[in-house]
Amino acid sequence: MNEPSGGTVPGVHAINPPTLAPGPGYSHVISVDTPGRLVVISGQIALDADGALVGPGDLRAQTRQVFTNLHTALTAAGADWRHVIKLGYFLRDASQVAVVREVRNEMLPPGIAPASTLVEVSRLVRDDLLIEVEALAVVPS
Repeated sequence: MNEPSGGTVPGVHAINPPTLAPGPGYSHVISVDTPGRLVVISGQIALDADGALVGPGDLRAQTRQVFTNLHTALTAAGADWRHVIKLGYFLRDASQVAVVREVRNEMLPPGIAPASTLVEVSRLVRDDLLIEVEALAVVPS
């Protein structure tokens, strides 16, 4: 029932009960049993450092920018992808989840499978945005 999280952080465990259908690229449960610092990253959108939209109308390009922004935020907090325990996706068209998974798998190190939630939304903070992703990470003390 308990599996390694894919990362190398002691005390962080992925739990995928055999009575739940396997998740494609995510864990059903992430358990953290070590003291550490919680890092909460606000939803990131496809704006570059100058505030310009990356990839108008292009979900793939926007998703890459979102994951680049998440990486920047993690680094600023002294964390990296192996510390991420949860991702929350807000997507304008959930039927395009395969594109998001493909980009995520290109951007995340192999074996990283945080708990995840995907919600289709009718609109994000701007009409030209197609995706927003938030993250939770635990950095060991």
